[in-house]
Amino acid sequence: MNQNNEDRQLSVFEIDANDDETDVVFLEQAYAYHQQLVAEENHLPLTRNPINRDREGAEERLMADYFNDHCRYPLYYFRRRYRMRRKLFLKIVKGISTYEADPLPDHFNFFRVRPDATGRMSLSVIMKCTAAIRQLAYGTTPDAFDEYLQMSERTARNCLFHFNKCIISLYMVEYLRKPTVEDVENIYNKHLTTHGFSGMLGSIDCMHWEWKNCPVSWQGQYGRGDKKYPTIMLEAVASQDLWIWHAFFGVAGANNDINVLDNSPLFDDLLNDTAPVVPYVVNGVGYEKGYYLADGIYPQWATFVKSFTVANDAKHAYFKKRQEGARKDVERAFGVLQGRWGIIQQPARSYHVNTIRRVMYSCIILHNMILKDQKMAVFDWNEVYANPSRNMQRTWIERCETQRRKNKEMRDRDTHLSLQQNLMEHLQI
Repeated sequence: MNQNNEDRQLSVFEIDANDDETDVVFLEQAYAYHQQLVAEENHLPLTRNPINRDREGAEERLMADYFNDHCRYPLYYFRRRYRMRRKLFLKIVKGISTYEADPLPDHFNFFRVRPDATGRMSLSVIMKCTAAIRQLAYGTTPDAFDEYLQMSERTARNCLFHFNKCIISLYMVEYLRKPTVEDVENIYNKHLTTHGFSGMLGSIDCMHWEWKNCPVSWQGQYGRGDKKYPTIMLEAVASQDLWIWHAFFGVAGANNDINVLDNSPLFDDLLNDTAPVVPYVVNGVGYEKGYYLADGIYPQWATFVKSFTVANDAKHAYFKKRQEGARKDVERAFGVLQGRWGIIQQPARSYHVNTIRRVMYSCIILHNMILKDQKMAVFDWNEVYANPSRNMQRTWIERCETQRRKNKEMRDRDTHLSLQQNLMEHLQI
């Protein structure tokens, strides 16, 4: 028995008794073996279990399902699950992947394909954009598509975060802009044909988005008695085609529509005298500034047309019915926006207001892009938009005087009542 143990030890260190260098070899092997034991003892255990995700196989399945020539799912499946046509989605992917700048912003650099620390290629742009669109469309958690897209929760969250920044950087100037002279004329004609209101620019209203993870110290300003949870408010102007021409988001939910209007940049162009002037005639009386249909909480300004609280006769009742029916355009726009992007229906899970603001603006921009792609918008497709230039030749005193004069004209109550009366007579014809 002892002989067997000795033979086993000799086989471990490979000692040859007939060799003159036996002692040196033995010491070297013993030292190496000792170092190996010390390294194993000092080796820290893994704090997490690594998951080897098959990102290459996931990309092949995604391409075979939706993007190849003979894809598994037909195009109407793509439109239902991506909320847009495949052509528009590929246009967005191309715009993000081909954007060039020096230096390149971090949100565009995130979508560049490069080798990772292990030498494997990173996720493709299509997979990252798919993860972002699916989160916007369904409002699910970031790890909901881990099995299909082979993407970790943190990567999916970063995809949505950077995707929103890219959409705002690329398309906000075109798809969330102020209307030009041609846009105003088209809006006038569309509303006159559909609703019978001449000079109508759209309908204005506010919407609340519930904020689930609102910090406790902020819940007093973001909460309100008629809302169960803290909310963030969106002020929007929509035309009959559901195009959202103005969006102002981020005001605490404790405010009302008047407080939001006081902070809104809706009339900044009008006060700076850069708004397009498109006159119109109502019941034989000419007006220069267009107006928005509003509910009862908004003030009696020349830029708003409100309904009557109580209809005293048949004429007032008819005007009340037509005005409230036309004002539903903005309500329909809110409904389509929430139905198309499920993330707005769900309570916001982010801890930062700016992150939630980017999600809202990104959804509105994509909403307008889909309307244009479906040829439902009223403006001209070939129009090249240019921002109205501010007249810097005027002095500071002249600009202040212009704002004071425009502000007085905008808040003129007599013009509001005159416009309301003329519209009521016009609708009776």
